[in-house]
Amino acid sequence: MVSVIRSATEADAQVITDIYTPIVEETHISFETTPPSIDEMARRIRNTVTRLPWLVCENEGRVVGYAYASPHNDRSAYQWGVDTSVYVAEEWQRDGVARGLYESLFELVQLQGLYTAYAVIALPNPPSVAFHESIGFERVGVYRNAGFKDGEWHDVGHWERTLQPHETPPSPPTPLDELRGSADYNTALTTGEAFLRL
Repeated sequence: MVSVIRSATEADAQVITDIYTPIVEETHISFETTPPSIDEMARRIRNTVTRLPWLVCENEGRVVGYAYASPHNDRSAYQWGVDTSVYVAEEWQRDGVARGLYESLFELVQLQGLYTAYAVIALPNPPSVAFHESIGFERVGVYRNAGFKDGEWHDVGHWERTLQPHETPPSPPTPLDELRGSADYNTALTTGEAFLRL
């Protein structure tokens, strides 16, 4: 089978919404309570990809998972860290898709000059915790009873992974658009394909 990791476009909004909607509607994993529309998902992709990566894993032309980075905080002193998220269609889980997407994502944000990736996990979620810790994330804290969904209060755990040694002073991160199409960008983008077992 031919599997690739590539940059997401607005044209992927439909299938990304299809993957995400059951997570919103049927679980507490996302604290959104109403699934975003296709137009809203397209807007999110459009507003992300000039600055930070939003990636999809495609298996024989079908998108089976996606991952993206978002600013950890808009205040300027936070600009060297990103929040990361990954979602995989249920029938494609445990095939290396999440790992592959994250490996490509980490290579890209490291190339941009970012230093730390953060993961925020609504608890309980043993599979997500185990996955993140298996790829180098370390737990740094928990917000107790931070969200109420589906009739229950949920804690929210925070994990972090250092991407590269911190320099002092750091250079400003490079917007993704300035790297797109370069040899380093293309190499980073495909890094995660080695982890796919599709």
